[in-house]
Amino acid sequence: MTTRQANWFGHSIDFDYAASVAGYTTVLIRLVTGWWFFHAGYTKLGGFDASGWMVNATQGSPIHGFLVWAAGTPWMLEFTNFMIPVGETLIGLGLLVGALVRLAAFFGGVLMVFFYLGNADWAHGYVNGDLFGLLMFVIVGVFAAGRIFGLDAIIEKTATVRQRPVLRYLLG
Repeated sequence: MTTRQANWFGHSIDFDYAASVAGYTTVLIRLVTGWWFFHAGYTKLGGFDASGWMVNATQGSPIHGFLVWAAGTPWMLEFTNFMIPVGETLIGLGLLVGALVRLAAFFGGVLMVFFYLGNADWAHGYVNGDLFGLLMFVIVGVFAAGRIFGLDAIIEKTATVRQRPVLRYLLG
């Protein structure tokens, strides 16, 4: 067991955790989330159209007006139809191989916020699959999951990253 200390709302809290289990769990979350997004994006490549969802499925959503505008604006709809499958595929791939994990987690989180607010399926409460997806990206990014059995551990040792430590915020 490993003991850590955290500061929560001005109070110091000590807690124990199993370091090896935490590392394996972090990698598992990264891989499952990566496969989920990679598969979702890859299966949409070459034939994705978000206009129907943006206009019809988002009724009652707090961002419905924005999505209707985006669906009715040709360049925005083309951008969305290209970026959703490509973005999901690249985010998933980054998580699967453990490269640029924090960057991938950030953009995955952005997509999940749009999905959460766009779906607005809150008939049974505010906790749903989209919120859990957002939580998975937060966990992967905060715990720097790419440093455990991922390419980020190798990338961080390069001279480029050592000379520019700010790049570590994208890795991990």
